Amino acid sequence: MATQEAVKLLKKTSLFGQFSEKELEALFSTAKVREFESGSTIVREGDPAGVGFYLVLDGQVEVRKGQKVLAKLGPGDYFGEMALILEAPRSADVVAVQKTKCLMITRWELRSIISAYPDVALKMMAELARRLSATNQALSE
Repeated sequence: MATQEAVKLLKKTSLFGQFSEKELEALFSTAKVREFESGSTIVREGDPAGVGFYLVLDGQVEVRKGQKVLAKLGPGDYFGEMALILEAPRSADVVAVQKTKCLMITRWELRSIISAYPDVALKMMAELARRLSATNQALSE
């Protein structure tokens, strides 16, 4: 996938949507493309301290808790965002249900970007706070 296409996909995500073009290009320049065969477990529930965020570029994955499918994700969707901030065990399995290509960004790569572009941290905190608020609202209903 060309850089511009991947940067456009990053821009469409809620987590990175507020980033400038320059910030997105810096983030993309540190990212790695990973390919997974159908049936491959990308993230395993309980794995200690996940280190990566994944943006699905092509293919499809399922987020699973035990035998229950929590979500199906395709191009433009992402998972593992909490691993960018927290050093906590993975909360679910993520399994490729077809050949899948993902852009992976690690915690330490993000920290390098934040050092160069400090506003990135504020933009991410705002989105995470919005998500926490929405979760709290949903739980109170």
